[in-house]
Amino acid sequence: MTKIDRLVELFEANRNPEHAIPMQNYMKNNFPFLGIKTPKRRELVKQYFQETQILKEPFQHELVLALWVQEEREYQNAALDYIGRSIKKLTKEDLPLMQKLITTKSWWDTVDMLAQHPVGKIANDFPEVIHEKIEGWACGGHLWLQRTAILFQLRYKENTDEALLYRYILQNADSKEFFIQKAIGWALREYSKTNPASVKKFIQENELPKLSIREGSKYLN
Repeated sequence: MTKIDRLVELFEANRNPEHAIPMQNYMKNNFPFLGIKTPKRRELVKQYFQETQILKEPFQHELVLALWVQEEREYQNAALDYIGRSIKKLTKEDLPLMQKLITTKSWWDTVDMLAQHPVGKIANDFPEVIHEKIEGWACGGHLWLQRTAILFQLRYKENTDEALLYRYILQNADSKEFFIQKAIGWALREYSKTNPASVKKFIQENELPKLSIREGSKYLN
C-alpha cells in the first residue's frame, strides 16, 4: 500500500457528483472534483493523518507529488493541508518542490496558499533564496511565479522588505494579466494595514493598473 492509498479510499467513499458540479463551475472547469466540500475534506485528511501518523515523520516530498498528480482537485488541496501542517519542517531545500507545485496544475487556489505560507516561511527563514530564486520569478515571465513573488511577503507586516515589494510591483505594473494586477492590489492592500502612508505615496507616485489601485486603496483614507 502506497502512502496515499488510504486517503484515496477515504475520498472515494465520500465522492459526491452533485456537489462536484458547482465546485467545478466555481473553478472555471479547470479541474474535475470529487465533490467533497472543504470541511469534510479537512475532516478526512485529519483522520488520515491520525491513522498513518505521517505528521510525525520527516516532510514527505513523494506524498505531496503523489497527491499532486491525482486528477481531482481535492487531492491537491489535501497536499496543501499536509504542507500547512508540516510548515515548521520546511527548509530552503524544499523551495524547488514549491516551484514545481506553483507551476503545475496552476490556479489561484493552490498558488496563493503556496505563496503566502510555505514560500513566505522559507524566504523568511532563509532570506538568501530571495536573491537565488524569487528574484528570477519576479521577472521571468511565468504568470504564477510572478504572482508568487509579489505575494510571498503578504503576511510579513512590519517585516516586509518594502523596497523589494515595490520593485517587484513596478516590474510587473504594465502586465495586462488579471491575476498579476489583482496580486499587486492585494499586496498593497495588505501592506497598507502596516504602513498606510507609504502605500498611499507609492500609489500616487507610480503608474499602476486601475484594478491594482482600486484593490490597493481599500483601507486608505
